[in-house]
Amino acid sequence: MESYEPERLSSAQLAAMRRSLTSGRGALTRRSLLRASGMGALALGGMATLGACGIPPAKRGDAGAPSDDHSAEEKEVTFSNWTEYMDVSEDEKGRPTLEAFTKRTGIRVKYTEDINDNVEFFGKIKPQLAAGQNTGRDLICVTDWLAARIIRLGWAQKLDASNLPHAFANVSAQFRTPDWDPGRAYSYPWTGIPTVIAYNVKATGGRKVDSVTQLLDDPKLKGRVSFLSEMRDTIGMTLLDQGKDPGKFTDTDFDGAIGRLQKAVDKKQIRRFTGNDYTADLSKGDIAACVGWAGDIIQLQADNPDIRFAIPAAGYITSSDNLLVPAQARHKTNAEKLIDYYYEPPVAAQLAAYINYVCPVDGVRDELARIDESMASNTLILPDKEMAAKSRSFRSLSTKEETAYEEKFAKLIGA
Repeated sequence: MESYEPERLSSAQLAAMRRSLTSGRGALTRRSLLRASGMGALALGGMATLGACGIPPAKRGDAGAPSDDHSAEEKEVTFSNWTEYMDVSEDEKGRPTLEAFTKRTGIRVKYTEDINDNVEFFGKIKPQLAAGQNTGRDLICVTDWLAARIIRLGWAQKLDASNLPHAFANVSAQFRTPDWDPGRAYSYPWTGIPTVIAYNVKATGGRKVDSVTQLLDDPKLKGRVSFLSEMRDTIGMTLLDQGKDPGKFTDTDFDGAIGRLQKAVDKKQIRRFTGNDYTADLSKGDIAACVGWAGDIIQLQADNPDIRFAIPAAGYITSSDNLLVPAQARHKTNAEKLIDYYYEPPVAAQLAAYINYVCPVDGVRDELARIDESMASNTLILPDKEMAAKSRSFRSLSTKEETAYEEKFAKLIGA
């Protein structure tokens, strides 16, 4: 039976969390901008605690074993999610899709917006998971790197495909086979989070910016370029521009991307590395072009018609938030029914229309068009086939790799 040693957070990992806390996606609200998908944000005291205690040893065969399922006699499911990540009625007193699920199935949903960042939430549930205890939650939504860790430690239950006919049939190809959960045996995506190139067409003099090479080499952009302070986004986009696969790269490839960026820093092509604070500079034109998050761009375009986005020919990075059933959850079957419900196209469209993130469900375009035609044609919400084919994911990292890479990245950005 395979056992797992404690995983401790290095100083480099803690530094990455601090960046997310102060200016990264972890500092943002759901409806206005994207929040962290890398290491997540965490209060400094909590970071010190996690860094000191690590994760208790766990045995995959025990912790991940199916729990006693009480779904038949207890018609309920407890769902932990991020804030403002669920549709709300116009009077803000109800949650239409959840209420419709209960009306159809008789399963009452206890919905809690108690996830503010990945690491903080993991700190809440880790002690129970490590001890083989019920966390009090039947369904959780966490970003891909944390989903990978929970699955690796054996703290997620394997899903029953017979309860997930819509999910199995309708999950988009770009989300179907992540390296940390091939075939989606333990998880299904809730949303996708793309990293793209953004530019202010007025600041570029009407020119389109659509490659990392332009950002790094175009003399007309010198000093008016920014990259992100989230390692996976900036390095992933640079690897793609160099013809490397972010899902399969080596240490040498990583060092090559660092070197490429360092040259741009040295010649002052890159103005700075930012969290969400690039948005104000981009809107004003102080930053002409940058690597940014799709959710930001949707929001900025609503107020500034000069803001554009581009998908590089080399591809772009997409991360995801994912639904998992924790080990020892009491209502696994009910949780699976809820997952499957959100993979029905009419329901998925209703959710996408509210939260404006990439919908991971095939077959929703016509349904979304009935709600809002502009959303149905927005490729940052529903990527077309060409855009979806260019999506790449940053591969899972071992603890050793993550420590080494974050240290090199921190040196690059001066963190």
